[in-house]
Amino acid sequence: MYVGSPGIAVLSNGSYVASHDFFGFKSKKNRTAVFGSEDRGKSWKKRNELEGQFWSNLFTHRDSLYIMGVSRQYGNVVIRRSDDGGKTWSEPKDANSGLLLDGGRYHTAPVPVVKHQGKIWRAMEYLAPGDGWGRFQSFVLSAPENTNLLKAKNWKCSEKLIFEKEWAAEENNPGWLEGNIVVTVEGKLVNILRLNFLEGGKAALIHISNNGKNLRFNPERDIIDFPGGSKKFTIRNDKKSGLYWSLTNIVTGRDKSLKASLHRNILALISSPDLRNWKIQSTILYHPDIKKHGFQYIDWLFNEDDIIFVSRTAYGDGLGGAHNQHDANYLTFHRIRDFRNRTIIDRVLNEPPEARPAYKN
Repeated sequence: MYVGSPGIAVLSNGSYVASHDFFGFKSKKNRTAVFGSEDRGKSWKKRNELEGQFWSNLFTHRDSLYIMGVSRQYGNVVIRRSDDGGKTWSEPKDANSGLLLDGGRYHTAPVPVVKHQGKIWRAMEYLAPGDGWGRFQSFVLSAPENTNLLKAKNWKCSEKLIFEKEWAAEENNPGWLEGNIVVTVEGKLVNILRLNFLEGGKAALIHISNNGKNLRFNPERDIIDFPGGSKKFTIRNDKKSGLYWSLTNIVTGRDKSLKASLHRNILALISSPDLRNWKIQSTILYHPDIKKHGFQYIDWLFNEDDIIFVSRTAYGDGLGGAHNQHDANYLTFHRIRDFRNRTIIDRVLNEPPEARPAYKN
């Protein structure tokens, strides 16, 4: 069993909550563990383990904690609420208690929930019967902020949009997944998705209509350069700096024995003023071994002048280490202090200066 889908939230009392699911052939692929910290992440205690919860993110709304994802691998869309910091949770038994979309075939990850113009927004994907991995249909869910989020009738679903193969004919199995709802500088909603491209470094930007029903994508303009874009990422906007930020697994081109989507041994902090032009600010974590080390699927939050994040981490453990860089054996918590002032010359947090990776501009 491996550690997947790291998620993090900060409660109104300042305490932290983190979660992860379990994957691998010995797992049921429907369980998520929830942990809490009362000392800003220095120590953690397990609070619950949820059955029927997978590929999920944590978020807070009106002093309650929510977890939203699917019931199992390619399961139904479900949401739960906790009013005691993750110790006890509601059960998504039906359309009145958190079962939002049934029939299965849904895919997602710990992606952001965004509040905009009185609604809560979240991206998801649907895998149609007969389609293989990567042939995901992107769509958006939205609900008014002042409604009961556990009632399915309060959530509206957009149309579904698939990445057409002719948009990237040179790719073997092009597709998008694990989208981020983001509010643009102009106040519009977009969904920025990981792109399954061989060389990586690209993402897709889907435009969402104001009513949340229609999606628009121009392959000539909306395939954007994005460092680490072939792996899952989270994007958030910082009002203080006016920039968008993300933590991604950049590819330096130093090891071509693995495809770009498996380069997960470097974690970089990147920023953008407009969601289209991205700059590598600093390397945060690095290990020279690409085969069995990875800092991936990062979920993170602003915490005053810091960034706090949780990582699906593959690392040495004294027991033979991780199975590979993808199949993680740890959930790890990290803090980037004074993140806005980090630059490209700042040292990696867990390696001496001489171990810094070489950058590919």
